[in-house]
Amino acid sequence: MGQLAERWLVTYFTYEFRLCIAVSTSSDSTGTYNRYSYGIDADPDYPKYAVWPDAYYASFNAYGSGAAEPCAFDRDAMLNGKSKAAMICFTPDKNNFSFLPSDLDGATLPPTGAPNHYVELGNTTNLLDEYDFHVDFAHPKKCTFTGPHSISVPSYSFNCVLVNCIPQPSPGELLEGLGDRLLFRLAYRNFSDHESMVVAHSVAPGKGSTAVSAMRWYELRSTPVGGKFSLYQAGTFQNRSTSLWMGSAAMDKQGNIALGMSASSNTVKPSVWYTGRLAGDPLGKMETPIVAVKGTAVETGDNQRWGDYSSMSIDPADDCSFWYSQMYYNKKHGGAASGDWSTRIVVFKFDSCK
Repeated sequence: MGQLAERWLVTYFTYEFRLCIAVSTSSDSTGTYNRYSYGIDADPDYPKYAVWPDAYYASFNAYGSGAAEPCAFDRDAMLNGKSKAAMICFTPDKNNFSFLPSDLDGATLPPTGAPNHYVELGNTTNLLDEYDFHVDFAHPKKCTFTGPHSISVPSYSFNCVLVNCIPQPSPGELLEGLGDRLLFRLAYRNFSDHESMVVAHSVAPGKGSTAVSAMRWYELRSTPVGGKFSLYQAGTFQNRSTSLWMGSAAMDKQGNIALGMSASSNTVKPSVWYTGRLAGDPLGKMETPIVAVKGTAVETGDNQRWGDYSSMSIDPADDCSFWYSQMYYNKKHGGAASGDWSTRIVVFKFDSCK
């Protein structure tokens, strides 16, 4: 939901080179929508959208080239139901893959005229790359997409990229690890004295774990507001034997962070876990995880595809409650072993957040 205008944003893409966007005309998700369709030059695979004051920003991987294409859509036109709403994109660059645009949380807006921030994994395992997208729908030639601004992070190792590696109990097969990209969302928040962005991705665990995947998470900060982002803290959240992957992170109004994820092993059926940290906890540390949903079945016969992403979002009403959406396997829907996955949405908050 776009909390700035209390509207719902629904998107869809086709493999006929089209992007479709619908924006509700009110806060009623079951009401009417303004609908827009855009023709593009490639199949828009793996699309990610974000809300920003001056536009709806997006990125997708141009199918066939694997390059990430950043786009901005005229949010004001969509909110006002105009017959046309401009789309401005920059040509995909083969050096970029799976950008995440910054998605606004909280009541405090970014600085006036601030660009949207796009982040991707860098070309080495100790870097993130950040780009700035400035859009001008009145003067399209003045639009800019600048970067990269490289951000140093603790080095990591990939879990698995182009192979399936996440174990399940028998007869479950190895699952896709999604280790080659940052995972939705890039959650942005302005605290007035600094800006924060939190994001996560799947990595190989460190010492002390026999699992094949863990969750790496980051908090990037710009201090003062409007400056360049750099790493404030990072951590690798792992379990001794259970693989953790396909996560999503967000931050509440107090600066507390929540991280949700999939969990599976040779003895744990695909389940939903989450963890978190208070703003005052030691940097880089998360607390003991909570099992939100215990899986009761395993995946078979569905090409072992997982995801492509989950979502940790903040309730705009209280700015404290986290809503986490994730897939898992439930034997009530398809039996003990099938390709018939289920979705669970869980809500929680930190006791200190009022």
